[in-house]
Amino acid sequence: MHKRRPFPRGLSFCFLAGLVLTSFPLVSVAQLAPQAAPAKGSFSFASIDFPGAVRTRALGLNARGDIVGDYIDSSGVRHGYLLSQGNYTTVDVPGSTQTRALAINNSGTIGGRFNDSNGTAHSYLLKNGVFTFIDVPGAIGTIMQGMNDLDQVVGTYIDSAGNFHGFLLSGGNFTTIDVPGAAQGTVAGAINDRGQITGNYADAAGNTHGFLLSGGNFTTFDFPGALDTTAGSGITPGGGEIVGFYDDNNGNFHGFTLIAGNFNTVDFPGSFFTEAIRVNAAGQIVGFYNLSGQHGFLATPSLIGTP
Repeated sequence: MHKRRPFPRGLSFCFLAGLVLTSFPLVSVAQLAPQAAPAKGSFSFASIDFPGAVRTRALGLNARGDIVGDYIDSSGVRHGYLLSQGNYTTVDVPGSTQTRALAINNSGTIGGRFNDSNGTAHSYLLKNGVFTFIDVPGAIGTIMQGMNDLDQVVGTYIDSAGNFHGFLLSGGNFTTIDVPGAAQGTVAGAINDRGQITGNYADAAGNTHGFLLSGGNFTTFDFPGALDTTAGSGITPGGGEIVGFYDDNNGNFHGFTLIAGNFNTVDFPGSFFTEAIRVNAAGQIVGFYNLSGQHGFLATPSLIGTP
């Protein structure tokens, strides 16, 4: 049985606002109670491959269908990209050794992470062609994961002892997010406009669980029968659907949807490895899969509702 730490997905100025340590009540329940659920239906899948890349992942999308992610070129260098109206654009932070694009909101702001020449992880927002850096004060690494249309950002940072903590950046102020009982770290993976946050954390045994933080309360969740990993990575604007991924008894990974307390598996056809990363208001999902290489995907439900 393999044990894992939590999953992080992940030139202007740094935010240097104060860091506030915050705790929240923990609610351990088997089902979530979202506001509404989308209509159910089967998915049609489309592969996403950056031209000339050896590996591609799709990691963020917005209501307009713009998609961001990362790819690895023939030299082994990782770059971010934007796919909009069928056109690919590379996203590279100037001076970085590798760049990832991880999220895009409805105004077109792109968020992601990059490594500097020393290998240190920093995060960024790219808005109207201008990069803004994000670094949690005192952290040795800052890994942005998601954002909403209010420009609130969530992610994880690494403290001086090497521990992972979730964070929320709102109005220039950082707040630490630690799930009670998270012995090996917390990752805040996505936030919607209602301020609901989903992500994952690792317990003392090294098992990874999903969580939802809503209204100041944590709800934990695990895909039924998962081996040791369940991770929330995306949430709809209304909070009616969470997507993420889990591992089975053979160690293979699958995407999932969680709607009205019910889990469903999302697998790219024929793949032994699928991770669902983001979901938009129409219920479209992006992620990546392994099948003769690594590829991004867009999954569109045949019946579309409004989460």
